[in-house]
Amino acid sequence: MNSTRCLYHSSFNEFNNEATTSILGQLCDNYHGVALTTTREAWKSEISIMKRVLAALSGKNGHIIFEYDIPRLGKRVDVVLLLEGIIFCLEFKVGETQILEMDVDQVLDYALDLKNFHKYSQDKIIAPILIATNYHDASSDIQMSVYDDRVVNPLVTGEKGIIALVNAVLAAFPNEAPVDSNWIISPYAPTPTIIEAARTLYESHSVENITRHEADKVSTDRTIAYILNVIQESKQNLEKSICFVTGVPGAGKTLVGLDVAIKQTYQGQEEPVKDEGAVYLSGNGPLVAVLTEALAQDNYKKCRERKENKKISDSRREVSKSIQMIHRYRDNMLAKIKNPVENGVLEIDPEKAVKQAESGFGEVEHVAIFDEAQRSWTHKRLADYLKRGGTYGNKLKVPNFPMSEAAFLIWSLDQREDWATIVCLVGGGQEINTGEAGIAEWIKALNEQFPSWKVYISPKLTDAEYAEGKVNELLKNNKNVSYSEDLHLGVSLRSYRAEKLSAFVHALLSFEENAADLYADIKEKYPIVLTRDMAKAKKWLHEKVRGSERTGVLVTKESARYKPLAIHILPSGDENAVHWFLEDKADTRSSNYLEDAATEIQVQGLELDYTCLLWDADMRYDNGKWRFFKFNGQTKWVEQLGRTESNQDLIKYMLNAYRVLLTRARAGMVICVPSGNPNKTATGFWEDSTRLPEYYDGTYQYLKSLGLEEI
Repeated sequence: MNSTRCLYHSSFNEFNNEATTSILGQLCDNYHGVALTTTREAWKSEISIMKRVLAALSGKNGHIIFEYDIPRLGKRVDVVLLLEGIIFCLEFKVGETQILEMDVDQVLDYALDLKNFHKYSQDKIIAPILIATNYHDASSDIQMSVYDDRVVNPLVTGEKGIIALVNAVLAAFPNEAPVDSNWIISPYAPTPTIIEAARTLYESHSVENITRHEADKVSTDRTIAYILNVIQESKQNLEKSICFVTGVPGAGKTLVGLDVAIKQTYQGQEEPVKDEGAVYLSGNGPLVAVLTEALAQDNYKKCRERKENKKISDSRREVSKSIQMIHRYRDNMLAKIKNPVENGVLEIDPEKAVKQAESGFGEVEHVAIFDEAQRSWTHKRLADYLKRGGTYGNKLKVPNFPMSEAAFLIWSLDQREDWATIVCLVGGGQEINTGEAGIAEWIKALNEQFPSWKVYISPKLTDAEYAEGKVNELLKNNKNVSYSEDLHLGVSLRSYRAEKLSAFVHALLSFEENAADLYADIKEKYPIVLTRDMAKAKKWLHEKVRGSERTGVLVTKESARYKPLAIHILPSGDENAVHWFLEDKADTRSSNYLEDAATEIQVQGLELDYTCLLWDADMRYDNGKWRFFKFNGQTKWVEQLGRTESNQDLIKYMLNAYRVLLTRARAGMVICVPSGNPNKTATGFWEDSTRLPEYYDGTYQYLKSLGLEEI
């Protein structure tokens, strides 16, 4: 049985007869990246220990798996044993002498993830065992969880107690049916448990404050109803369909997507409706992390209020059934294809995937909602990525991959043999990374590779911000297209500022004549002020925020000279974004401390109440046009003139970065354009030639000319 879901697997007999160096070599070869010395040493110890364990279990037929990747969760179990109908999850802490609670929680989480997300584990006994190799004691009681879910309470032992513990579990459950032979390539299948976090999405103020959609409820309800109707028609007619939803920044596209996922999955019932599931997917790691954590915290608090015995990790697990990273979804489908790809055609490898009656070789959900669909990868970026073997899971190299990410995601849903619906949530002019294809790639894929799919589209998708205004041209020969205003998120008087803000930002960046008039229309309800002093900017923000409102400093990822202003960049990593967005104002990691600035990568799709945009010298106003620069990392700014394709893309992404940052605040913002450093030494040299006043003055004067109030 082939698999890309683990680094090594074999029968007990094969493992015992294979040399340790050979097993270690396979682990290293299949590892994603270069295994550190500590990792290799840990693997050597685990191999040695497991050889002694399996030798003592001689005569028993079983399967051993190293570094098993749980489908679509990005988590790997050190060792799994499939033995006499029981699944053993082994987590090693090599060299440790103590049992730590967080390590016990870790191995239990792995067991629960298999129970909740892994089809061929759902009805099996799962025994999580933590092995601190130098620990001199072991669990003595084999007890089933009080939740009646066939998960054994976590067991702990040192390396010397593993054999006795495994035998004790086997003795406690002697009559288990065999584990499915396709266990390694088991389909992803979330179990039908109540997702309290998702069901209470609109009941929690904290979640609402993160992605608050101020769009008119009638408008959002109309959009949701239209999408659910498309889904129902697709089901009735056994069709494949795709919806493109547009909306101005802050109109609530993300919450509409989550709401569709929840309503489709539950359909008003307490439990998910069988075979009706939907999943919300995003390539935006910080967004997924922040939404998941916020929903999980809300759920956890509600459970505590009801005196339910639930951990925060349980709430996170429940939420992750509805909200996931798109790359995990993509990589789970990649693991099913024949490799290498022949003749540019993707085919399912039946040895790597299980065909199911309802979904064929597709995923379990009929409906997939892709947020920020315009950020899907180009064919070149995805092909280069897979050529290097750069997947989230194992080192899966796919040379000559033939599709863009958009085409592959449609192909993935097309593998279902009954029906499917894709919902693309689209932000205009928000491609901010090299290799982001924009919405044109989705339309191109539909036209060329999936002509039978029904296409439901917002008329706003024909605007210049989407596919550079070429949507009509791209769709002119597609006979399956239906346009509906219901797929554009309209804005009510209550969110008057959101639509006007989007228009003002577009006019500001495009030098349109009505930019000043648009600002005059919104400034009473939505203040935008201007300063050259970060201390004044921070003071203005602190005076504006009340109660639990949030504020924060924003910069582009191309910004470079912010340290002289006592600002640092928020370190990468989803956990840092979670702290920045969710911790209260007493926590130094919070955005409210105004010390760590987030970039467009970390805040796209999320919002604050008030923001400070620190405008650096990477994009400068000069005589009616923008000039774009990259810092060389040491001494100077280098202008990007747009003479090459890569530079043209960079310029587009930099312009879009400012578009994103200028639309992150719900209630108002201050723009700080530094004065630079005008000082010279006695010999006539600039003290800081990287921050000359001329780098900033043009931008400041341009913004001032639009009527922005100075503070």
